[in-house]
Amino acid sequence: MQTKGSNETVQASVDLMNDANRTQLLSSDPNKTRMGTAPVLDPNKTVMGNAPSLNATQTIKPIQCPVCKAYNPAGVMFCIDCGLIFDRALPGDAFGAPAIQLPMLVEQSGREHPLRPGVNVIGREGDVLLSDARASRRHAQITNTDGVLVLEDLGSTNGTKADGVKLGAGDRKTLVGGEKLSFGGIELQVSLPGAKGGNTTQVFGANKTAAIAAAPQKEVAPAVLIGEGKEFPLKKGLSVFGRKAENDVQIADPYISGKHGVIEVTEDGVFITDTGSSNGTMLNDAKLVPNMRTLVTPEDVIRFGSMEFQVRINPPKV
Repeated sequence: MQTKGSNETVQASVDLMNDANRTQLLSSDPNKTRMGTAPVLDPNKTVMGNAPSLNATQTIKPIQCPVCKAYNPAGVMFCIDCGLIFDRALPGDAFGAPAIQLPMLVEQSGREHPLRPGVNVIGREGDVLLSDARASRRHAQITNTDGVLVLEDLGSTNGTKADGVKLGAGDRKTLVGGEKLSFGGIELQVSLPGAKGGNTTQVFGANKTAAIAAAPQKEVAPAVLIGEGKEFPLKKGLSVFGRKAENDVQIADPYISGKHGVIEVTEDGVFITDTGSSNGTMLNDAKLVPNMRTLVTPEDVIRFGSMEFQVRINPPKV
């Protein structure tokens, strides 16, 4: 028999075991959860780490085109300047001249247009873009077959010439390098890799300094468009101006059309033509008639929206 005192002791023990606020000793029951030791790190298992910090500086190296040397954003598949496809890029040092170079058409300003293998269309909507009203949309083409260049006119309005000789319809001319090609009056020179003489592209080894015979001279533009604290040089012949970067003269203003007009520098003076812009062109408070060629003097004020410009004519170089 259990006495009253022993019953009270058993009941007190049960109450202590059921008290959730007290630390309980584990029994030998295998079905109960037990506190064990800390797990040992297994080097053969994948361990989740911390995410990279947003405050860490990460360097993304731009891509330099091996042909035209322009720097492109990381991840692009072709050069934003010359259009070279990078997965077909020529081998070479990224900071030196490539081991192999493409033939080029070189403008008087020194800008180069690469002639890739196959057909290269030249014109206002070609592979070699000519932003000049004298050039047809598809003016001519040069076919590059294993380095052999063949020029052909595509029925252009103002014709194609090679060293002053006009090409007839269907005529083809093989280019040997150094020829001056005229596309409706726009002149470019043929430059072949490794050719000697005559404005050809010179290839220098990487990280080497090359001596030149004479210091280069800065070319002075025959006229300058001045206004809004800026100066835009105007080349001899036609200069297309507008809001887009592809124009010869880019004026970044919302009142300017993408291709607003043309300024022509000739021996007889400077002429301006509005080519049908949205907001028009004012000359001395008189609105120009679209597509009408108008003479401009240094005293005249040209207005696009709220922007005012004047033309400065530089004296001819002696």
